[in-house]
Amino acid sequence: MTYLFDDPQTFPADAVEGLVAAHPEELVRVHGGVVRTRRTPAGQPALVVGGGSGHYPAFAGWVGPGFAHGAPCGNIFSSPSSDQVYSVARNAENGGGVILGFGHYAGDVLHFGVAASMLRAEGIDVRIVAVSDDVASGREGEHRDRRGIAGDLPVFKVAGAAIQGGADLDEAERLAWKANDATRSLGVAFDGCTLPGAEDALFHVPEGRMAIGLGIHGEPGIDEQDMPSAKELARILVDGVLAETPELDSPRVAAVLNGLGTVKYEEMFVVWKHVAALLGEAGLTIVRPEVGEHVTSLDMAGLSLTVMRLDEELEQHWLAAADAPAFRRGGTVGGDLGVERGELYTPGEDPIPEASAESRESAARIAGILADVEALLVELEPELGRMDQVAGDGDHGQGMVLGAQAARAAADRVVAADGGARTVLVQAGAAWSAEAGGTSGALWGAALTSLGSALADDAAVTGAQLLGGLVQAVEAIERLGGATPGDKTMVDAAAPFREAISLAQAGGAEGGDGPAASVSRTLATAAVRAVEGAEATADIAATKGRARNHGDKSVGTPDPGAVSFSKIVTLLGEKLGG
Repeated sequence: MTYLFDDPQTFPADAVEGLVAAHPEELVRVHGGVVRTRRTPAGQPALVVGGGSGHYPAFAGWVGPGFAHGAPCGNIFSSPSSDQVYSVARNAENGGGVILGFGHYAGDVLHFGVAASMLRAEGIDVRIVAVSDDVASGREGEHRDRRGIAGDLPVFKVAGAAIQGGADLDEAERLAWKANDATRSLGVAFDGCTLPGAEDALFHVPEGRMAIGLGIHGEPGIDEQDMPSAKELARILVDGVLAETPELDSPRVAAVLNGLGTVKYEEMFVVWKHVAALLGEAGLTIVRPEVGEHVTSLDMAGLSLTVMRLDEELEQHWLAAADAPAFRRGGTVGGDLGVERGELYTPGEDPIPEASAESRESAARIAGILADVEALLVELEPELGRMDQVAGDGDHGQGMVLGAQAARAAADRVVAADGGARTVLVQAGAAWSAEAGGTSGALWGAALTSLGSALADDAAVTGAQLLGGLVQAVEAIERLGGATPGDKTMVDAAAPFREAISLAQAGGAEGGDGPAASVSRTLATAAVRAVEGAEATADIAATKGRARNHGDKSVGTPDPGAVSFSKIVTLLGEKLGG
């Protein structure tokens, strides 16, 4: 279990604050994460790497000369939000462009992608590198579609060293992708990890058994077998990572035996003894191995093995000096280390436009509904978490609560400042996305923002605007998430909800500014369709997101995202339709 914390919901932020306090000469805290205390040298590309919290030393522990320039830190096992990524990148970039690096997970792809768009709109050159080293999460011919685990370390180490050595943005990006394509990893778990404040682990492995192909967010493995000896485990790991021959088929390799949080160093050394011998028997020469905790999963009991094939340039950057809090490679880091920082970029609160009395009244009602949604999700959090544990990482309920709390707080601020209906939803959406992180955070943030864009600050909300805005909100979810009905996602509930509203609109059920009873009937019918869609996901194997790696395990359990959507729109119908 996770023993030490104050408030489980502030654990990630508290940990970052403590990390910076422990390394005041190396790190400075900014909105969303950390950057180096010294400013990036002018014209040097900035390497910004990040992901959810709970993985230390990844990612904040890698910020320093010869490695990364900054790291956005999301909630536990959840992607940092787009505004967190944007903030860290703004503080790290200094005229040379940015490489945004992360493990290949749906939430990270969404949030880092949105941040990249924001940066590009300001004229900043941005490249994206999504590490995809896990052989257990996809087929050999689709390497870049796999998820990233401990391969993050060698891939980002190579990119950071190349930048420190003078590489421009194009060259650093090329080397990062070359390192990624040369890297393979496989992990195993002996028991699951426990979120701060949770009563039990996200999953358990039966006594005397071992899970193979685990994820680093608490996802269970894809297979189980009897608990092996250290020698037998070494064989499983080596055979797994050497089963494929990357395009860079080299006899020289970088190797990382990574502890996930509970396995002790002496145990890892016993396993490494056998791994080193097996790699040698395979004709491979190991170059500067790393044995220890590098990409953890809170207190998960498990290990992973990463092997990166090396040619001359990759080896040069793998061996280069680095000086980060959690990764110090011997020698002096050469090149320009930057100058002391001046002011830091800190995002400010968005202004509150003037609003009419009618719109202010609508805004107050919306804020009240968001408070009801928050209360509903607090009640549902354990149930949603249990659903998500089956084939995901178990954090859906927690993420939804964090998002709803932030949205309600933002709405309350707007109402207190006499804001209108449009502004209350737009700012609530931004807050939901920022605080919840992950895929659902991005989608719900986009949905609220889209709904708000259909309303106005100078008039009361009409039935036509409400129904049209809800259709727009679902369309934003579908567009941003890329899922379709049958993928076992939120869309399985959201699409029939949208279709029911669109059908009623086509038949004139909304009646222009028609009677509340018509809106109420439309929303009630649409909510029923959403509930039916959510329940039907129990019969579907997941094909999207983290759950796709455990699709068959999800059969029999409805998708938590679809369930939470159906519960919220049912409440929405009750509150808005009356």
